[in-house]
Amino acid sequence: MEYRPFGSTGIDVSAVSFGTAPLGGLFGPVPFEQAREAVFAAVDLGVNLIDTSSYYGDAEERLGRMTGELPGDVLLATKAGRLGWDEFDFSREGIRRSLERSLRLLGRDSVDVFQLHDIDFRPLDPILGEACEALQELKREGKCRFVGMTCYSLPTTRRVMLETDVDVVLNYAHGTLLDDSLTAELAPIARERGIALMNAAAVSLGILVPGVVERTEHNIASGASLAAAQRMARSAAERGVDIAFLANQYALQRVDAATTVVGTTSLAHLRSAVDALSAPIDAEALAAALAHRLPLAEQQWVVGLPENEDWSWLAERSSGPQAAATGN
Repeated sequence: MEYRPFGSTGIDVSAVSFGTAPLGGLFGPVPFEQAREAVFAAVDLGVNLIDTSSYYGDAEERLGRMTGELPGDVLLATKAGRLGWDEFDFSREGIRRSLERSLRLLGRDSVDVFQLHDIDFRPLDPILGEACEALQELKREGKCRFVGMTCYSLPTTRRVMLETDVDVVLNYAHGTLLDDSLTAELAPIARERGIALMNAAAVSLGILVPGVVERTEHNIASGASLAAAQRMARSAAERGVDIAFLANQYALQRVDAATTVVGTTSLAHLRSAVDALSAPIDAEALAAALAHRLPLAEQQWVVGLPENEDWSWLAERSSGPQAAATGN
């Protein structure tokens, strides 16, 4: 395992962190013993950050049953604000109530990282104002060591990093074979402001996998990105390379992030993700895949409220129309 500075927190974090959405049954039922085995396998492999959320089914309660057995140096991160697929509560009271419940379930007096979950789906001004103040209050009270937010879109993530005093930001699907904008656009801001940058969705929310060639649509990805992923998968297969493994290699070895979250309860998938951290990349397969990467503006997916998609910063340095930045 490789360990990297976690922003300006003074902590070193494992390059691979463990995501618990599958553990909580978000993608189907998982027996507790299987969940427990996955957690401790991750720890044995050197993972020192477990990422969970109040939204992830019964993941917090299950982790709470393991609390006394986890090594003391394992960091625990949880989230608040997302209640369901289209249900959110980023009010001051809701955030506090959520953390108190999470602490009870986890069997802890505090967590290491506390983030607001998927903020793209609600107006940003109240979140970057009152909700962020609530985070800082909880931090001052010692209920969490570090605070942050998780986002899908680049514009939303940039606003969080530039307009708030968060310690951590988690971004989905921008540190991938398909889209390198986490490194190009977000990492420089993170370094300047001392923010720990977490990468998630290394396989682009499930489209950088061999089976993508059979898909006709995706619930989030744009049609252009889906088609690019299919071309990448075919090019990898022609060279005898697993596109998912190549995607994990790229995310872990080439993306400028403190850690990449890998969510699985499969021991084989977990070990494969850790192997991807150090296994030499097939240069020919990588070059062939990257040849299908779209330009920055066309890589982006519209996620969340349209009003949050302010691309003026990109339009100012691009000759193309601002509308092109949505990738539709």
